[in-house]
Parts: sequence; structure tokens; C-alpha cells
Amino acid sequence: MTQYSIAENFNQFFKIRFADTKELRQEAFKIRYGVYSSELGWEPENEQEMESDECDDYAYHCLLEHRRTGVFAGCIRLIIPPTDVPNKQLPFETNCLHSARKEVFDTSTLPRGSFGEISRLAVLASFRRREKEKNVPYVLNNINPETIYSEEERRNFPNIAMGLYLGGIALASLCQHQGMVVMMEPRLNRRLKRFGLPFQQIGDETDYHGQRAMFYLAANDFHKDLTEQLEALYAIIYKEMAEQIALKQYNNEPFKIPSTDVTDR
Repeated sequence: MTQYSIAENFNQFFKIRFADTKELRQEAFKIRYGVYSSELGWEPENEQEMESDECDDYAYHCLLEHRRTGVFAGCIRLIIPPTDVPNKQLPFETNCLHSARKEVFDTSTLPRGSFGEISRLAVLASFRRREKEKNVPYVLNNINPETIYSEEERRNFPNIAMGLYLGGIALASLCQHQGMVVMMEPRLNRRLKRFGLPFQQIGDETDYHGQRAMFYLAANDFHKDLTEQLEALYAIIYKEMAEQIALKQYNNEPFKIPSTDVTDR
């Protein structure tokens, strides 16, 4: 049996897609609905069967597409409040600033628009490692779903969640951001550190869809400590993302994207 690296696995079966149209963003909303509304019950159900919020109007969205079938396996977004609308906030600013450890790192010292928040990472149940896994939006393990996919595909599926995380980091790097914030469980942070993503905890644990805390990753740590295989995967994802989009540095002009109104179908 041929042994592939993580990067080769990813490139063989998946490609990262920048959601630059309303239709592609709605594909992300559908994945989120399936995970966060139907499966987890964190968000209300609706007739459109798409989960979105006000932050989607000032966020970049990524999808992970299965090459052979064209199925979108997962999604992630990078939220960047527009610099010309100072009252727009990131989710952690709206919900979790009470838990901030400003003596560790104070995000208010960063220029507005020079950082963003990674959120809404979701992977379809059919692409998860365990078919009946519940109450987790993604897993950080090899994927082995019982689906229509061939045995070779199931055996060689890459780490989808890590690929999406690296997609979000590539977006932040292309935006020339100083850093990014993520709300996550401390145990997930410990796992990410083993992969070479040294997020710094900058907030106390708080009840935010379970016990989570604010974490910050500075730009100089975006990928320099990744394991050799994950660095190769990041290089593939960054190249694919850079070929699809041309982002302007945050202080060149206000951040603008088309409307994400889910009712306009």
C-alpha cells in the first residue's frame, strides 16, 4: 500500500475554496446549519436550513471541497470588522471580554482591522472519523467515514479540521494581520500546540457553548513552528488560497464583501 504524507493526502482528495460568491458562502451556511443547528442544537433551526449571523457580512469564508465528488466537507471563517464602522465587534468582544486577561495580552492595543477572529469551523458528519460521533463540530484525527467513498479514500483522508485551521491562518496571513483570536477549549489548544500552533491563552475559561477561553496567535507564530508535514500542507493551502484571491492590507481601504443575505436565494 502506498504511503502518503499528510500534505499529499490533502492534495489528492481535497482543495481549499475561497467563498467569493453568495452561492459558495451559502454552502458554508448549510454546513454550519447541519452541524450547529440540526446536530448540536446551538443555533435555532429555520426554513432556509442555513445558519448565519451578522458577523458573516464582514467575514471571509473558506470551504474544503472533496475533489472527486465536489462535495463540500467543511468550512471556516475569518471575521474582520470594517475599519470604517468602529462599532462592529468580533464575537469574542461581544460575548467574552469579561474573561480577558489583559495583563497577558490586551487586544484593544491592536489597530482596528489588523486582526480577526477565526470561528464557525464545522465538518460534515459524513467526513468525521466516527460515524456516530455527537456533540463535536469537528475532530482533529484522521478521517474514516462510512460513506460512499472508496476504501482508498477513507484510508487516506487527511485531517480535515487541521486543513481548515490552516486555511484560516492562510487568510490572516494574506490579510497581513498582526494576529488572530480563537475561542476554544483548552484541551483543543493543547493538541494544536503539539501540531505547532502555539496559541497563547489570553482569557479565563468561560461558559461559551461549553467551557472555552480566548486564545491569541501572533503573526510570527502562524506557521513557523508547524511540524514538517503540516508545514508542507500549509504551503499547499496558502498557494491555493493566494491564487484565488487578492486581499488588500487592512489599512489600505475598508473591508467590503457582497451581502450574505440567506433569504435571497
